[in-house]
Amino acid sequence: MFVTPAYAQAAASPAGGAAAFAQFIPLLLVFVIMYFLILRPQQKKMSQHRAMVEALKKGDTVVTQGGLIGKVIAVRDDELDVEIAQGVKVRVVRGTVAQVLTRTAPAAANS
Repeated sequence: MFVTPAYAQAAASPAGGAAAFAQFIPLLLVFVIMYFLILRPQQKKMSQHRAMVEALKKGDTVVTQGGLIGKVIAVRDDELDVEIAQGVKVRVVRGTVAQVLTRTAPAAANS
């Protein structure tokens, strides 16, 4: 005599919800680790770059992502005029500035 399928099935355990939650814990840990090791530092670096680009002013010496080194001679909304040699000026987009080498000192206030 064969056992009918109804009797052959295992009884559902009352702790089935806890077992299902335990299977998702490693997946949640992977996402938390990815956030702290990859996403958060990347967001912090992006905000620092945005602040650096917004603080650019005339007289700063900058390096572009293309490797050009020059002095900022004019600042526009989204562009900079950079002098890379005596009398050689190029227009670059603000976002392509990779590094500020030297900053100009703010003018001293007369007291």
